Amino acid sequence: YIDGVKFAGGSQRLLAQSRVKQIIQLCQGHGLYVSTGGFIERVAVQGSTAVDSYLEECKELGFDVVEVSSGLAPITLEDKVRMVKQVKKLGMKPKPEITMMIGAGAGTHIAGYEEQMKMRTIEEVMKEVEAHLKAGAQMFMFESEGITEDLPPDKWRVDVIEKLVDEFGYKVWMFEAADPPVFKWYLKNIAKDVNLFIDSSQVVEFNAWRLG
Repeated sequence: YIDGVKFAGGSQRLLAQSRVKQIIQLCQGHGLYVSTGGFIERVAVQGSTAVDSYLEECKELGFDVVEVSSGLAPITLEDKVRMVKQVKKLGMKPKPEITMMIGAGAGTHIAGYEEQMKMRTIEEVMKEVEAHLKAGAQMFMFESEGITEDLPPDKWRVDVIEKLVDEFGYKVWMFEAADPPVFKWYLKNIAKDVNLFIDSSQVVEFNAWRLG
């Protein structure tokens, strides 16, 4: 019912290293992969040496997947691709975060930022995906800001979702589905085995719908 577990944001930093390793090993012992959350953009502002140290520590702790996010920090595509390659070089799987809304994520909607947000074009998003694929990425995290999050169903950008699925297939995507109405849409309109990022409290309801 669950394929992977993610330490949201930089939550692993709140625990002792020994505890993080223990949790990771527990998950892996039950056939789950373990992923970092969107912490690399906090590290990136300290420079490339800090990023290298962060990725090396992720490897040492036992993480399988490293999320390469840029929702809040303005990281260039060139730098994100460089991070993707470094993650692969260290033997982990990169998971680039793909966003339509610039400067969104980590609960920014709570502060009312969404009124000032700018949307990227679908062409910009597709260019980024293609660059990451060329660098060796095989999984992409698609953020829900500007797509479904905090929007009524008639305002959902299903055209963007469908365009990305048509272009790259649905198997490469992990779609953020923050609310039950959203994950129900994905199950009905994309596939029963679509990969979704949901809160742990929704696992039972999600799988009940997925399995019919």
